[in-house]
Order: sequence, then C-alpha cells, then structure tokens
Amino acid sequence: MTIAGGIILIMLGAILAWAVEFDIAGFDINIVGVILMLGGLVWLSFAIYRLRIARRAVEPTTVVEDPVTHRRVYEERHYNDPPVM
Repeated sequence: MTIAGGIILIMLGAILAWAVEFDIAGFDINIVGVILMLGGLVWLSFAIYRLRIARRAVEPTTVVEDPVTHRRVYEERHYNDPPVM
C-alpha cells in the first residue's frame, strides 16, 4: 500500500470516466472510472495515515553528554525495537 498505488488508481479512474468513449450493453465504463477514483482516494488517504503513524512511532533523539570525554551520544529508540539485553 503506497501513495503511488492510490495515485495510479485515481489516474486510471479519471481516464475511464472522462476520456474513454466505449459502450458495452449493461456496463457503464464511466461509473467504473468514478468507482476507481473513489477507491484511489481511500487508498491514498490510508497510505498517508500509515505514513504518519510510522513517523510518530519514533521517539525524538536524545542527546547525552559524557562528562569525562565531553562527547555527545545521540540515542534514537523505536517503540517496536526488542528490549536490549
């Protein structure tokens, strides 16, 4: 599930809805295009939601200064990391 997948569905739906002049008995290609565009919007919004959740799962970087060597140590922890033994 990526952002590109949602955009591709929206583009394919727009092409079917507005650029295709093809008729099949009992089948409206324009409606299929609108359904694909709506599905692409749902897919795109879900992909952006997942991206925001993934970015939120990282704690801010912690800076610790060693008093002996005066070096700075940068720590970054992820919530899904296994415990350090």
